[in-house]
Formats: sequence, structure tokens, C-alpha cells
Amino acid sequence: MIFQPVLNVFLLVLLFAPVAGLAVWMLVRSVRRPADGASGAGPVMWSLRLVMVLACFAMLLRPGIPGGAVQTLATDTDVVIVLDTTASIVAEDWDGDRPRLEGARADVQAIVDGYPGARFALITFDAAAEQRLPLTTDTTALMSSLEILRPEVTAQSRGSSIGIANAMLQETLAAAAQSAPDRSRMVFYLGDGEQTAASDPESFSGSAQFVDGGAVLGYGTDEGGPMRITSGTFEAGDPRYIEYQGAPAMSVRDDANLQTIGDELGVPLQIRAAATPIDLPAAPATTTNYAESGEVGNVIELYWVFAMITVLLLGVELARAAMLAAQLRGLALRGGAR
Repeated sequence: MIFQPVLNVFLLVLLFAPVAGLAVWMLVRSVRRPADGASGAGPVMWSLRLVMVLACFAMLLRPGIPGGAVQTLATDTDVVIVLDTTASIVAEDWDGDRPRLEGARADVQAIVDGYPGARFALITFDAAAEQRLPLTTDTTALMSSLEILRPEVTAQSRGSSIGIANAMLQETLAAAAQSAPDRSRMVFYLGDGEQTAASDPESFSGSAQFVDGGAVLGYGTDEGGPMRITSGTFEAGDPRYIEYQGAPAMSVRDDANLQTIGDELGVPLQIRAAATPIDLPAAPATTTNYAESGEVGNVIELYWVFAMITVLLLGVELARAAMLAAQLRGLALRGGAR
């Protein structure tokens, strides 16, 4: 049995211990003093509620058992993805008139597929840099983060620097190198190179000492693409476009800036297009190997069992609540008829 908790176990205990304690106390109290009438919750109900709390706790621990094993190449490396989330990332010049973010998502999926077994981290930047996901082997969490990702709110945009993530990237790589010096580290920078801040871009040269490979992936076209106004919500996009001097503002890829970032990191530049598959560099040879047994095991998730128990017990609570509501309505009607 293995566990992959969605939160730190200590935090889960802090959250559930008071609720479980209350349920135990009410259970003991109901045994000593049985509830009066049909509306009172007796030992049976409090026992079910305690089971429901424990089932929720077990579900969030994400238990599993080792499943079938398959032979697969495991990449013993850390991959840090740095993604531009300024308004220009949704400029509509990818694969015709699609937002660039769609291309970035597809390329990140290709990166995930290309380095099985690697750990991935996600850093985004617009007016500020933010670590969306620390180093993890949970690629589902990475892709989920990208699916719900939205660019900065247009009304709050005050210009951004393409190098603002330099300090966070260096800190992430340095921490990875310190905690696991035997692992290699790769960086993929995804953006268009447009510098809209008044200052010069910050340098990524401080991260170069920790980088063993990767690439700068450039999005956009020479003609540029219009950018829709973004509100930061998950609703349908605003049909209006950002305008400049009465016409739609065009975001144009800046190859010179992208090449500078690549030179600072010591990785090549790739100009991306929907019709061209991404050219992934090979992971460092010293960090690519098969597991000692030649197989990597899968995990059979068991959290759904506890989720089903929780749902069933919630159904019992809802049925009991509906029954009590009907009884109270009947009493009210009989009282009114007197």
C-alpha cells in the first residue's frame, strides 16, 4: 500500500482531527443519552458520520497499490517550464488564428511525453513571476494547471519584462541542485520575446550554471496577431480586442530577445509553428536509464473506493434530512388544521 496525499499529511490531520473528535464525542453522548423522538440523531447516525469523516480523510491520502509493471525509459532529470502569461500569449496567430497558448499547451504535453519519469515544475510570468507548481512527477497536475491557466487581466496590465522570472528560476534550479545533485536539470522557456516594460530585460545568465539542456520556444509570427481583452475569468472570452490608435494592437514575436535568453541559459532557440513538431533535445545520457529491474510500476488508485463511501453516506444524510423536513411539514399542517 502506498499513499500520495493531496496535501501534507500534517495539514490533513489538523483539518480532520477536530471534526473526527466532535463526531466521537457526539457518538459517546448519544449512546449514554439516546435521542428523543425520530428527529434526534442516535448512535447509528453518529457512527455513520464518523465513518464519513474517516472516508474523506482516507480519500485525500490517495491510497494505492502497486499495479502491473511495464518496461519504460525513466529520465532522472528535473524539467523547469517557464511560461509567458502576458496578454500576448493569447495573440491569435497560432495555426492560423488560434491563441498561442494552445500551441504552448501542446508543446508542454510533448515535453512531458518526451521525458518519462522526470520531475516537472511550472513558473509563469507577466507583471510578476509565480511558481504555479513545484517539482513533481505528477504530470496530471502539471497539465491541469495549464488547462485552467488564464493570462493576466488586460485592465491591470502595466507592461512586463521577459526576464522577470530570472530570480525565481535560479532559486528553483539551485534548490533542485542542492537537494538532488545527481539529477540533471533542463529548462524550457516559452514566450514571444516582447519586452513591454520600460526597463531592459533581466538576465538569465545566473541560472546557466545549473542548466544541462532545454530550449527557448518562440511563439508568434512576423506579421503578429491580435489580442483579445482578457478578464481573468473562465467564461467565454470577451469578443473585443486590445486596440492601439484605433486599430487592433498586434503582438509580434521578437527573435532577438528570444535568442538572447537562449544564449544566457545556454540552450537553443526554436521558433514554433503548429505544422512543425517540437524538436526535443535528448536528456543528458548520465541521467537516462531503466529502473534496476528494467520495469517501472504503475499505481492502482484506491481513493475512488472511499469517495464512493462518502457519496453513499452523504446520500443517507440527505435522505434523512428530507424525511425530517417532510415530518415537520406534516406537523405544521396538522397544527394549522386545529
